[in-house]
This record gives sequence, C-alpha cells and structure tokens, in this order.
Amino acid sequence: MKSIAIAILNWNGEHLLKRFLKDVVDNSPEAAVYLIDNASTDESVDYVKKDHPTVSIILLEENYGYAGGYNRGLVALKEDIICLLNNDVMVKPGWLSPVLDHFDKHPKTAIAQPHIMDLNEPHKFEYAGAAGGFIDRLGYPYCRGRVFNELEEDLGQYDKDEKIFWASGACFFIRKKDFKSLKGFDEDFFAHMEEIDLCWRAFQQGLEVFSLSKAKVFHLGGGTLKPSPRKVYLNFRNSLYLLLKNLPDKRRIRLFERLLWDGIAVFYFILKLNFSNAFAVVRAHYSFYANYSKIKRKRINQNQFIYYYTEPCLPFRYFFLKKKIF
Repeated sequence: MKSIAIAILNWNGEHLLKRFLKDVVDNSPEAAVYLIDNASTDESVDYVKKDHPTVSIILLEENYGYAGGYNRGLVALKEDIICLLNNDVMVKPGWLSPVLDHFDKHPKTAIAQPHIMDLNEPHKFEYAGAAGGFIDRLGYPYCRGRVFNELEEDLGQYDKDEKIFWASGACFFIRKKDFKSLKGFDEDFFAHMEEIDLCWRAFQQGLEVFSLSKAKVFHLGGGTLKPSPRKVYLNFRNSLYLLLKNLPDKRRIRLFERLLWDGIAVFYFILKLNFSNAFAVVRAHYSFYANYSKIKRKRINQNQFIYYYTEPCLPFRYFFLKKKIF
C-alpha cells in the first residue's frame, strides 16, 4: 500500500479549519496530515497547534496563492501520494480507501479526484470539479455533473471510474514523483485553472487522470475566494494562459476564437448591468497581452496533434442549443 499525505493549504481560514479539520484528521487514519499556511494573519496556526497537535505545520513567509503555496509546501513531503485538499471540504470515514486501491492497481494513473458533492445539497454535484473535468476546443472547462453554472443531481449516472481530462484542485490526488517530474503548478496562474494546466501537461506526457466514483467528498465552495470580479478576472486571464501554453502548434488560431467569445461575455455582463465583471474581463485581457511573451516562452513544441477535447464549443451548445447537462 502506498503512503499518503493530506496537504491543506490555508490563508486566514481559521473558521473553516474549526469546522472541517477534525473530520479530516479523524477520518483519515491512513494519512499524514499537513497544514501549509500562506502567511495567515488570523489565528489559524495557533488553533491547529493547540487543537490538532498531530497535524504538521509548514509556514510560508507570504501568500503565494494556490500554485505557489503548494509548490513550496510540498517540497518537504515524502509520501508517495499527496492529496491537495481545500480547507472547506468535509470528508467521511473510509473516503481514502478507494483512492489508495486505485493508485495501487493502476500505475499509469498520475492524478485522480473523488466525486465532489455540494455540502449544502449533498444530492447534487458541486461546481468545483463535480465528477471530473474536461475542456472544450476553446478551453472552457466543464465537468461530468456541471456545465457552466448548471449542476446535476447525483442519480448514479457517473457511478463508474472514468478517465477525465482534469481533476479538481478542491481535492486533487497526485503521485509525488509525477508532481516533481511535471515541475508542479505554474505560479503565473496564482489561483484558478493551475490544476487544469498541470493535468494538460500530464496528458501530453501520456499520464492518466481519473475520477473515482467510490470516493466522495463534500465541498462548501467559495470558502477562500468568494464569487467576485477578482475571480472572474483570474478565470478569464488564466483560460488564455492555458491555451497559449498548451494548444498544439497547428491549433493556435483557437486562441483568437476564444478572444472573440470573451468579447461576447463582456457585452453579456453589460446587458446584465454587471459592470464590475465586464471590467474584470477587460482587465484579464490587458494582463494577458502584457504577459504574452512570458507565457509563450513556456510553450511545449508539439508536432503531433492529440485531441484534448470532446466538445467543440461549449458556449454555443449551452446558450444557443440549450443543452445544459454533460
């Protein structure tokens, strides 16, 4: 049996740790539990030291975001499998057993996720990952169980372990050797979609990503970065980073198609009188252009086109054809 670590990244999440950490510790006897703290200014660290002395604490000197925080925090971990777990996720007894069993039996699996359910409506899949992620031709992410904001009920329709394109950063399992060989997360993403970028790089190396149906966790959602123009900005900017870095050489025209759809999004937000989100998309594009050369230098030359998508244009399918489930 492989050894496993649970690494919880935290920034000013004392209230979340008080709510969720006890269950993680009590229901994960197979795992070593670590708290990676992104320079919190609340009492998070003191709380964990006092109430959960078995949890190892890794202190970072500033807030490096999701990508940078994990890149620095995971260096010292020695376990074979690492679970990157949000601090707003509830777990139940036995949740790790099917994960460890899968990694033992499937050596080509580099990355996996459980089914991610909505803590407040446990019969529904949750936005951040649902039953496993994919992207369309233009880089829009969607999941088994979630298309844009449309969430499906869990009726057993995805009760099968399935190969997916990306696993959710809310509960993300990866072999330590693969995290190291892939050089971790791209810190230019800061937060949002860095896990998709990592999975795309794993895909390009022939590694496999799986959704594991017998494992379930329950995600509060929005616990760290609540819905806001900041989140819209990061999602739109990082989608462009994702495409520029990873699109096959002969398919880079799709980046310009995506820019056009983002323009439509701006007009959509304006029509809804949501000017802050419209401005966030514009800011995302300015940031992308400012960093274009830097991100372009990270491209991997690809002479062979490998299909990375199953859906040609998600916005057209969703908004015009009204097909709103996976």
